[in-house]
Amino acid sequence: MDEVEVPPTPTVTVLPPRRPGFGSAGRRLQVRTNFFPVLSLPGQNIQHYDVAITPETNPRINRRLFSLWEDLNRNGILKNTRPVYDGRKNIFSPRTLPLKDDQALFTLELPDSDEGDGRPRNPRPNRVARQFKIHIRKVGEINMHRLHSFLEGRAPEAPHDAIMALDILLRHRPSMLYTTVGRCFYTPAGSALIANGAELWQGFHQAIRPSQHKMLLNLDVSATAFVEAGPVINVVAKILGKARPEDIRTQFTDRERARVERALKNVKVLTTHRGPNKRKWKIAKLTTMAASRTMFPIKDGGGREESVVNYFRERYGSQLQFEHWPCLVVGDPAKHVYLPMEVCKVVAGQRVLRKLNEKQTADMIRFTCQPPHIRSNKVSSGFNLLLTQDNEYLEDFNVKIGREMATVNARVLPTPVLSYHPSSREANIAPREGSWNLRDKKVAQGATLTSWSVIVFGSERELPVVQVQKFLRELITTCRDTGVDIRQLQPPIRHANPLGSIETIMKAGYMDAGNASNRKPQLLLIILPNTGVSLYAEIKRIGDTIIGIATQCIQSRHVFAAKKQYCANVCLKINVKLGGMNVYLGNQQLPFVADVPTIIFGADVTHPAPGDLHKPSIAAVVASMDAQCSRYAAAIRVQKGRQEIIKELQSAAVELLRTFYQTSGSKPRRILFYRDGVSEGQFAEVVREEVAALRRACRQLEVGYEPTITFVIVQKRHHARFFPLTKEDADKSGNVLPGTVVETGITHPTEFDFYLASHPGLQGTSKPTHYHVLHDENEFTADGLQELTYRLCYLYCRATRAVSVCPPAYYAHLVAARARFHFVGEHWNDLNSERSAPIVTTAATLEALTANHALVKGDLTNVMYYM
Repeated sequence: MDEVEVPPTPTVTVLPPRRPGFGSAGRRLQVRTNFFPVLSLPGQNIQHYDVAITPETNPRINRRLFSLWEDLNRNGILKNTRPVYDGRKNIFSPRTLPLKDDQALFTLELPDSDEGDGRPRNPRPNRVARQFKIHIRKVGEINMHRLHSFLEGRAPEAPHDAIMALDILLRHRPSMLYTTVGRCFYTPAGSALIANGAELWQGFHQAIRPSQHKMLLNLDVSATAFVEAGPVINVVAKILGKARPEDIRTQFTDRERARVERALKNVKVLTTHRGPNKRKWKIAKLTTMAASRTMFPIKDGGGREESVVNYFRERYGSQLQFEHWPCLVVGDPAKHVYLPMEVCKVVAGQRVLRKLNEKQTADMIRFTCQPPHIRSNKVSSGFNLLLTQDNEYLEDFNVKIGREMATVNARVLPTPVLSYHPSSREANIAPREGSWNLRDKKVAQGATLTSWSVIVFGSERELPVVQVQKFLRELITTCRDTGVDIRQLQPPIRHANPLGSIETIMKAGYMDAGNASNRKPQLLLIILPNTGVSLYAEIKRIGDTIIGIATQCIQSRHVFAAKKQYCANVCLKINVKLGGMNVYLGNQQLPFVADVPTIIFGADVTHPAPGDLHKPSIAAVVASMDAQCSRYAAAIRVQKGRQEIIKELQSAAVELLRTFYQTSGSKPRRILFYRDGVSEGQFAEVVREEVAALRRACRQLEVGYEPTITFVIVQKRHHARFFPLTKEDADKSGNVLPGTVVETGITHPTEFDFYLASHPGLQGTSKPTHYHVLHDENEFTADGLQELTYRLCYLYCRATRAVSVCPPAYYAHLVAARARFHFVGEHWNDLNSERSAPIVTTAATLEALTANHALVKGDLTNVMYYM
């Protein structure tokens, strides 16, 4: 395939394909969903007004101002009209407001309140209420007839203004009553404390969605972490893993101080040492010294400095109990406002903006994990909480919501037949309820392992050689029984210090393997002392990008209890890392792939953690290498942070198409592209840019080479849930059966989309995956794409169960996550499972960031090293 220069593709706006009809494969049934039908919509046009509030403030204060404005004008210009407000710039009204020249300026005085700017909070007679000006100006009318036409399928494009107005109408009242985060409303009622100074609040997610012939209200339970309210010293003790503040008797180490500073930065606190005259401040950082040694300049003191401890003793007559703790630096750091932690309380209702650490995440899963019948009941109670019958705003807009969750038609797709090696006692199997085991089965193509070694991070006392050898015997036996040919039965074992040079240790392990076998090393089996991210990340960086060898990590606890099932799972991972194939579907089950040479892509973009403004995003693209869709090669591209479009998709696609050609000897005539991680607002731009990039990649390889392309968005970040109506339609966990597909009742009015619950339930309520076709030159039928996608879910190579997302998209996510470990010089913090390097204040250039990202060695790029 000779490369040619390709001119850029002109920009064309293309509407997504219309639904090609509905599917018929599988057993028909009905399921209940967490959508409530909108029974009536406004018949008249909705009036749209722009709002400008000065001075600018936050949505919470804006809503208080709107409520005050509403009360003052109830018998004036409103005349019992109930307009609704989004908390920022937009007011929507069911009828025209009598404003001169369609605009008006109002002046409001808001009583002194809790605004977090460091000023005294208790109203006093001599304090003046804050004054605000509100300018309201009409900007247009929203034609509701366009929405009716769209819902009936007569108009191709969604009228976003009408949908937005209805969304704000439905959110208006709960926004006034509850803590609002994005599309969710939270309440401290029923909150639960979790690890490291955080607490979980329960709430509800609410969104309005268009479907066939009607609008629907999607309502789901939600939970998010807030900073635990109360004395700062209690919160800090928990951040540091202590039961009580008194347990911290020494000064903070640099690491402890950094940990507390990361957790409390930008958190608002209220002072308690001045009686009723409380003040609210925002934490900027912590002092580097203890309170007893923290000095600050005295006002009008002629340059004299005073320690915080002495100041509080002399000014307030209070002896600090925790003078060995650092102080909070609040407000503007240049103003030297230092507060001892013991005189501050964390203000309630502040969300944790940082990524939760491992322990917090585990606590959150326990808190939110609810079986389907409990989740269904909670959704119903949420309906009553957010949309009570006497909602005068809905009445004024003539909007009525049905009180019962929608019941929709569904189908359970037929289970595919999986194929293992013909010599297996059970070579073909149709799994029950989406899962199976490896008993009496050999992998479809077993790899041969002739050169490997073992590195044990820990002392011989902690992990004796005899114990390691016992585990290896079980692992080798299991691998050989499962069809992986391990020829070196006594690999060299090396114990090493996890605090030493990991690169030196791994290179020595590599040499051990080569010297013992006189062959090129294929695998390093590494036994880890704990579940920490730091060591694991460094092992993967060195194995993937420096040595170029497959690595298989194992937790030391498994070495002491070598279970056959665990060893079988490890065997599956080792086999694909060495180029083997675990399981496949016969050609008759994947006709789209088997009929003509076809390549299946998966793509995902991962972004830096919230608040990390200077790290890049990582785009990962994988592609199938065979007609069995079992092996996938990967390409990684580093790009500007928070950028969703894969900017270098053309070069990544060229790389993978060339690998397909070299592996299979043919050029793919069809491309199926599963794209993960895209929100609805980005659909048009992503499909336009990325389909054009795929076209250019094909033309770059050969003039006139134009395979047909289907581009499917894969969405897991949605709030649709399904609840079985009968026990016969549920699995053991109470969830819908694997293969349940829904394409009517809650899907797009005209476009080709469907929900698929492909996996068996484990705990809690299963989340289906939403697939939305944005471009289709392969002219899929509904059954064709749904069955192909479902069958692929049985080919995830490191599990013996169907997975919830089709493997190409799943693999792309794994590759992107692994690529985060490939940055040179990163410091990963075990406690937080994230980088602990200080946040840089100047943006590094993309070139510098890319140069800092090590490339995966060529030997690994065509095998599934990321498993």
